[in-house]
Amino acid sequence: MQDIQLYEQLLGLSGPWAVVRVTMKREAQEIEVEVRCLATVWGCPTCGKQMQGHGQEERRWRHLDSCQFKTLVVCAVPRVRCLEHGTQQVAVPWAERRSRFTRLFERLAMDVLLECSVLGAGELLGISWAEADGIKQRAVARGLARKPVSAPARLCVDEKSAGRGQNYLTIVASVAAGRSATLEYVGAGRKRETLDAYWQSLTPAQRIGVEAVGMDLGEPFFNSTLAHVPGAANKIVHDPFHLVSYMNAALNEVRKAEHRSLLEAGQRTLSGSKQLWLYGEENLPAERAAEFARLKGQKLQTSRAWAIKELFRDFWDCESVAEGRHFFRRWYDWAIRSRLEPVKKVARMFQRHLDNIVTCFQHRLSNGSIAGLNNKIQSLVKKACGYRNPERFKTDIFFHLGGLNLYPSPQ
Repeated sequence: MQDIQLYEQLLGLSGPWAVVRVTMKREAQEIEVEVRCLATVWGCPTCGKQMQGHGQEERRWRHLDSCQFKTLVVCAVPRVRCLEHGTQQVAVPWAERRSRFTRLFERLAMDVLLECSVLGAGELLGISWAEADGIKQRAVARGLARKPVSAPARLCVDEKSAGRGQNYLTIVASVAAGRSATLEYVGAGRKRETLDAYWQSLTPAQRIGVEAVGMDLGEPFFNSTLAHVPGAANKIVHDPFHLVSYMNAALNEVRKAEHRSLLEAGQRTLSGSKQLWLYGEENLPAERAAEFARLKGQKLQTSRAWAIKELFRDFWDCESVAEGRHFFRRWYDWAIRSRLEPVKKVARMFQRHLDNIVTCFQHRLSNGSIAGLNNKIQSLVKKACGYRNPERFKTDIFFHLGGLNLYPSPQ
């Protein structure tokens, strides 16, 4: 009798549910808690209408261990036949629908899953990999269902690789002054249709409220935003970090081509210098400053490309759109006259996108705001050694970084 009362309290049961038997199976190291429903009229779990029962079905749920024994809740759950929703099992207070675990066990499992891998969580909890992964997927589905649909005023859009190959996700994060970036949306792929799905999930009024959207120079994100956000032509901000990355890539192309030419002439002037040219001047290691000064002082094409790259970094210090346009014209003239094809190619690309580069001075928005979020996502990739399944990658991002209300509702 004391065991029955104890487990009724542990499960939080009250009428019409009651524990009727507690059985210890010592050889199997299990405790079986049998629960029975004493009511004769139940409500449809979908609409709540009261109706008579329509048979029973025995089900088992894994509960928190008791004294190191696996504990199982067993109940012949009544079924009801609703004219509107068909035959369904009635809702039980200790577990959510379609779950084989009690609410308390799922809460523990989620805490473990937040700290270690699915495989490790399964081993600690004594459940299979598929069961642990199912708990994670249900948690994310529950959290997304609770998440209110909103459109923050300032957003950043970026892509993230799940590992090797062309396995990408589109990430949308909200950015507010003085706060870390907050994950808003994750979509499979990096096509226009992927971002279209996010914009289409918002109401017209919510899309009008968007003030600025940071992104790289890729056409899919640009065209999607232009098609769905009113006034987007003046709200899209091309991310400074990506632009500087293009300049670094152009500089590296110049260095590699010149290095090959010098090696053919028997000169190793640029050997081992790749990273030196990619540093910002203020970040150059002190122990290599003298070496870099000698390289920079020589009449090298790489030195000229480096100087153009460094001057472009000063572009972001401009204080207004007008000042930014004036600075860019002077920088562009030098880049085009440099006779360095990789640099000229990047300069022309920037010229085509200039209208949405100088918007940075109006909105002061960059994807640097979601750098911390991207680093955390990258840590998930490393922890999983890459993801073959984009949907599983998406689930993990929301589970660990989505800021969702994941836990089962109290009974």
